[in-house]
Amino acid sequence: MTVREDDIRRPDGSTGIYGVVDKPEFALVIVADGDRLQLVEQFRYPVGERSWEFVQGTAPDRADVDAAELAVRELREETGLEAGSMVELGRLSLAPGLTSQRGRVFLATELREGPPQREHEEQDMRTEWFSREKFEQMIVSGEITDAPTIAAYGLLRLRGR
Repeated sequence: MTVREDDIRRPDGSTGIYGVVDKPEFALVIVADGDRLQLVEQFRYPVGERSWEFVQGTAPDRADVDAAELAVRELREETGLEAGSMVELGRLSLAPGLTSQRGRVFLATELREGPPQREHEEQDMRTEWFSREKFEQMIVSGEITDAPTIAAYGLLRLRGR
């Protein structure tokens, strides 16, 4: 991750400074088994609370890794699952007013179980299956607030899945 301040010139000719956070592309994986969706829950330091989310992450040590390869890696790492089918659903810009980071959204199905291979900071992560109805209720109630998770679910629904 890098943080930079760019000198900019606006369309009216005035100048300013724009702060940008550069991070590598992320992969987000929607794990689905019929009507069930698997989420991970972990503590998110910047907001100071635990967060229910779809599997997601980056490979900062290998920023040039292919998004599909990254999705497979994140799925295995966070859940231990392997997918017989991994379909790309679309692309997201994380927070385009703040960061250059973008991500790709994948749907994982035809799942095989295995042991998670979590990173050190993911030690307290847990997984749980939810029905789509319960998942939607969690969004409405504010229990799920992770923007990429909510946007990815929108892609899933718009693709008729």
